[in-house]
Amino acid sequence: MPLQLDHPGVYIEEIPSGVRTITGVATSVTAFVGRAQRGRTDTPVVVTSFADFERRFGGLWPLSRLGFSVRDFFLNGGSQAVIVRLFKNEAAPPPPTAKLAVGTLNLEATEPGTWGNSLRARVDYDTRPPDATLGETPTSLFNLFVRDGTTGIVEEHRNVVVAPATHPRFVTNVVKNNSRLVAVTSVGANRPAASGTTVDAGKTVWDDNAAATNSKVSGAANTASDGLAITDAEFTGAGLEAAKKGLYSLENADLFNLLVIPPYKSDDTVDTGVVTAAAAYCQKRRAMLLVDPLPTWDDVSKVTTAFAGGFDTALGTNSLNAALFFPRLLQPNPLKDNQVESFAPSGAVAGVMARTDSQRGVWKAPAGLDATLTGVPQLEVPLTDGDIGQLNPIAVNCLRAMPAAGRVVWGARTMQGADRLASEWKYIPVRRTALFLEESLYRGTQWVVFEPNDEPLWAQIRLSVGTFMNNLFRLGAFQGTTPREAYFVKCDKETTTQADIDLGIVYIYVGFAPLKPAEFVVIRLQQLAGQSAA
Repeated sequence: MPLQLDHPGVYIEEIPSGVRTITGVATSVTAFVGRAQRGRTDTPVVVTSFADFERRFGGLWPLSRLGFSVRDFFLNGGSQAVIVRLFKNEAAPPPPTAKLAVGTLNLEATEPGTWGNSLRARVDYDTRPPDATLGETPTSLFNLFVRDGTTGIVEEHRNVVVAPATHPRFVTNVVKNNSRLVAVTSVGANRPAASGTTVDAGKTVWDDNAAATNSKVSGAANTASDGLAITDAEFTGAGLEAAKKGLYSLENADLFNLLVIPPYKSDDTVDTGVVTAAAAYCQKRRAMLLVDPLPTWDDVSKVTTAFAGGFDTALGTNSLNAALFFPRLLQPNPLKDNQVESFAPSGAVAGVMARTDSQRGVWKAPAGLDATLTGVPQLEVPLTDGDIGQLNPIAVNCLRAMPAAGRVVWGARTMQGADRLASEWKYIPVRRTALFLEESLYRGTQWVVFEPNDEPLWAQIRLSVGTFMNNLFRLGAFQGTTPREAYFVKCDKETTTQADIDLGIVYIYVGFAPLKPAEFVVIRLQQLAGQSAA
């Protein structure tokens, strides 16, 4: 609104420029869904290193391949992962979460698993002076300490009370808001008794002493288990999508670009139904699913046979938002005296994609001599040029050993990239670039909603989207030597007619010329017949 000019003088009025900056989204946030030793269940948790994963989810674990995939991801250049832990309760006791009592105060582990059996708790009365204005007495306040025996972390909850519930330091609320280890299930009428302080020689208050100095988990009714091996029901069972649980816990994640489901079955595979659902979900969320080969594929002929019968039958999908990598990796297992085992490659490949994105951009194919696989001393099936000549045309991305370079990714096709399909989404970088543009423009044009639908708005849209696309062109994301050759942005009375305006619709057309990888390099040599005189 213009200023009210009511007296002579100089007035300052700020006028908005109308420029709305569109920022490109992250391109290599990788989601991992599977079983872990600890951690919150059916909740996406962001970790930024393998050490972070170890603190939150327990690290490598013999009962799950999840930790190995996450390790390979960060080892190969990944920087941000979203972890979803799934848990299957046993049909009968033991309970999923550990329980312990500190006098009259009953606690329960916040996360299921046997890690909770190592919890211990203590109480002391070394508190601040009571505050009469809060209704405190000399016997109101106490300090609660909880120790995680697996990590050695000790939580301190000082100056808490068991009554009244409206007290600002009511123990149930304080623990709920500040503790990662326990929750209060019930409190007594009075504060719990202080723990003993007399320790035996060479021990601490957290050890078992002749005179008890802490409370611990004990008894079959309180001791937790690690649950049962997960199945497809924990990923895509009835009602999970509506409840945002299982695979669909990722609905609570703001963004992910790659999805990895480490093998969880006893034969080191994933149910085809889970792969099918995951591929469909990736299309909905504008992400890519990395598909692992079957452990039985120990020869190229078995892969080509599976393709003849349809990868959607053998693996569960042939989606344009999915990519298949072969063969599996041979790596030492630290949990088994470094004996070499076969592992799924998807975690390591996701790390290579993240590294390529950060170094070159999402439009660069995550393959070639620079796409080395770190921490992979061997591949399960050594591939020759002839083998790759059979697999590449059927959209199987090969992992191979190259002299000097080591093990590298040597393929960049989506599962729609078979030659006979002639898909426009044949290549991974083209598909991922399109997904990147879609997500960035979706988020960057939210301001358009409810704006007056006329030429001033269309001009602002062209400016914002055009500036974003031009910045990408300058980074080398598109083909062409000029912006006109590389992309176009159209939003005017031709794209949005009066009928569209009446319906409250504005149409924005964005086109781009994608960079396609030089998959086949042909060098033509010619022998000169002779030399002409100078």
